[in-house]
Amino acid sequence: MKVCKMNPKRKAFIIAALEVFGVDKDTITRPEIYAVLEDNPGMTFPQWVVGTDFRTDKRGVYHLPNENGRYLLGKEVKVETLVSPEAAAAAPVALATGVGVMENHEGYTPEKFNGYVPWGNFNLVRDVLKSGNFYPLFITGLSGNGKTLMVQEVCARLHREYVRANITIETDEDDLIGGFRLLNGETVWHDGPVVTAMKRGAVLLLDEIDLASNKIMCLQPVLEGSSIYLKKIGKWVHPAEGFTIIATANTKGQGSEDGRFIGTNVMNESFLERFPVTVEQSYPTNKIEEKILTNELAKHDKVDSEYVGNLVKWADVIRKSFYEGACDEIISTRRLVHIVSAFSIFDDKLKSIAMCISRFDSETKETFLDLYTKVDAGVDIETLAVAPEEDDEDDDNDNEENDNTF
Repeated sequence: MKVCKMNPKRKAFIIAALEVFGVDKDTITRPEIYAVLEDNPGMTFPQWVVGTDFRTDKRGVYHLPNENGRYLLGKEVKVETLVSPEAAAAAPVALATGVGVMENHEGYTPEKFNGYVPWGNFNLVRDVLKSGNFYPLFITGLSGNGKTLMVQEVCARLHREYVRANITIETDEDDLIGGFRLLNGETVWHDGPVVTAMKRGAVLLLDEIDLASNKIMCLQPVLEGSSIYLKKIGKWVHPAEGFTIIATANTKGQGSEDGRFIGTNVMNESFLERFPVTVEQSYPTNKIEEKILTNELAKHDKVDSEYVGNLVKWADVIRKSFYEGACDEIISTRRLVHIVSAFSIFDDKLKSIAMCISRFDSETKETFLDLYTKVDAGVDIETLAVAPEEDDEDDDNDNEENDNTF
């Protein structure tokens, strides 16, 4: 038997749960928690219940203390369905709304990113989320400059819950708000990421929002901080304290004139107007980028400050050429991280670069490789061509030996 620390809010939830499921109830699932909240609209989600202290040996099932805060440990837990028979009998209306969009999700607070270097708009995003105000942000910038990771890391450091919705041209109201799904032979309601974030007072990240169609206009009231009505089930959802929205995009919602970001769309002006500010995210400075790459190498127990410095200089030259219109491709911070990760495996500087820029056309790849040899005098581009031939020759010799044995 173990005793949990009690306070009025905890005790109120326990009493409410026992009233719904009966006094013998000693475990609870997330869907059952939502069933209790449905019966008690003013009650907030009991985050303490789904913490590590109350987890059982069954995924998604938690110990439920009694009114005195006592609960058993090591007791076998059997889960027949996501929504228990007790929940269905005690709260039949809650059956449609009690199944969350992520039934097996243990928590919505992201883990801290090992080696993350705060820079750019990190403090701005942190201040907005720290305020607890509803204040939608639109973050725009070229691909691979850390927009999404920045939001995730701010949430991790502030211990804020975070729900991410990846937007595509196919995304519609059913994907965002929620809809009916078939579960165990029954049609049940699933909350979408928007409703989930609203109920939990979480940060909702609309990732790559400029890929969306006009179907995303269903979010107009949500962007105003208003409650929304779920017409399919006849329920109102009110945003909990702390709920806010952050959108990321490669464009400012005006489409991509140069064709670099195919699939991005011109977004509705009234939709964009509901974001108070637009934050422009550029690539990090050379000094910051060196720290990022150094930390990435450190994850693999490697240190090579010279290589890191040369990569950053090389990328900087390419970016300047890109901005001046001298080349059509760019080396992102994400691409540099890919290169040092490859280097940690193959321990070959030029080979690592070559593999990670092979997505570009042959001419661009050769130009970028040649440029790196001018930045780093210690590498020779000829080695890329010689090594495979030597391997082929060895293979040929092996084949001749094999042929002589027959």
